[in-house]
Amino acid sequence: MDLKTLEKFFLQRQSCRDFAETPLSHETVEGICRAALLAPSAVNAQPWKLLVPEGEKFKEVIDLITAEGRRPFVKRAQAIVVVCEDVRGRTFNFGGNHVPNPYIENDIGILTAHLILAAKAAGVGSCILGWKNETALHPLLGIPQDVLIPELVALGYPAENTIREKRRKPLSEGLSFLR
Repeated sequence: MDLKTLEKFFLQRQSCRDFAETPLSHETVEGICRAALLAPSAVNAQPWKLLVPEGEKFKEVIDLITAEGRRPFVKRAQAIVVVCEDVRGRTFNFGGNHVPNPYIENDIGILTAHLILAAKAAGVGSCILGWKNETALHPLLGIPQDVLIPELVALGYPAENTIREKRRKPLSEGLSFLR
């Protein structure tokens, strides 16, 4: 893939807040997650685990996310990917010593970017959800309290394929070459 093709792909990726009722197959969700798990991480610590609730558990997660009228569009999502911070990734072996991993937030962000781009490549819409109730999600999903849930990502086929215009700062505000 050349750079122009990649840039065009990035311009077409957007947060989806209007999902079609078309179901996502287990294989499609698994493929998106498999691609996301190829993300790089500091010293290959891979400090993450992806959880995808299905069946009744999925419905319970959707009900929790949309409680009290929050994010009603999520009710039409066909999958939720729960990005967990694996406790084993909080340290890594450096020179024979286990030291704290100062890059874990970066690694989780890179994984999440891979996840939403993999979804786009599969023709699936995605939306990173800013709200989450970790206190309620832990027991609901059987996640130990010491495992953090930094991201939730809603997935589903877009109800329509209209691409919104990207509004970005001018290149000169986001890029400088220093001499």
